[in-house]
Amino acid sequence: MKILHLDTNHELLIHQLNALGFVNHEDYTSSKSEVEAKIDQYDGIVLRSRFTIDKQFLDAATNLKFIGRVGAGLENIDCEYAESKGVFLISAPEGNRNAVGEHALGMLLSLFNKLNKADAEVSVGKWLREDNRGIELDGKTVGLIGYGNMGKAFAKKLRGFDVEVLCYDIKPNVGDENARQVTLREFQDQVDVVSLHTPQTPLTLNMIQTDFINQFKKSFWFINTARGKSVVTQDLVLALKSGKILGAGLDVLEYEKASFETLFSEKLPEAFQYLIDNDAVLLSPHVAGWTAESKEKLAQTIVDKITAKFC
Repeated sequence: MKILHLDTNHELLIHQLNALGFVNHEDYTSSKSEVEAKIDQYDGIVLRSRFTIDKQFLDAATNLKFIGRVGAGLENIDCEYAESKGVFLISAPEGNRNAVGEHALGMLLSLFNKLNKADAEVSVGKWLREDNRGIELDGKTVGLIGYGNMGKAFAKKLRGFDVEVLCYDIKPNVGDENARQVTLREFQDQVDVVSLHTPQTPLTLNMIQTDFINQFKKSFWFINTARGKSVVTQDLVLALKSGKILGAGLDVLEYEKASFETLFSEKLPEAFQYLIDNDAVLLSPHVAGWTAESKEKLAQTIVDKITAKFC
């Protein structure tokens, strides 16, 4: 079987696939149309987020047996059409779930203790102790929307704190010893922190918007290490201004392009500029699952799943 690799990944991926007898070709520079012109030669594709695998591309891939995405989600692939053509889809949420859980916890603790604000002030000679008095996580109720690989990883990290962890998910019976599954109404009545761990689907697009936010009984802290397009940024800004959202840790933004790397090539939206200027907002560039360890684990997960299916 011939595999075309469209993004660079950990070297173990190609090394192990070579050892298993697969023929591996790398193309990290050709345009999508150039790749389409030769994709019929390949049985498999491995990529991250370089471009979208749509119907036109899949129609050209007449011998394609699988697509491996070295990441947690498959939103850059027309999954329904791919599966209708018998293409096996592989993702690797097991590979970076621990990294995401640690990042979410780090963001939450930094927000509670104003670490980014305090660091910036001390760096310019300001020593403002009372202005940087924090709050403690113990005693709070943390709510997780989405309780799959990422949500479960974050819940596991919270076990060392004296907190109640609730989860809300459209799937039944996903709660475990680390999080109690509740109805959306109970979730919105009780939580002090909301952390988003959902994939990008038609159900989750623009999910966090004004009407949804205002249904929460208490003001709350918000963490998003999932997908940026699940949040209407303008509505998030309004909630921050009103105090309904007390602070936000955002690893992802709705303004991201598919490649995640061209966000600053155009004039920044006004709402994004507000987030940048707000001391109660912590931003990172879609790196929650982006650790040295997860790079290796993601690649290994893809190899293992290809091996299980085709060897």
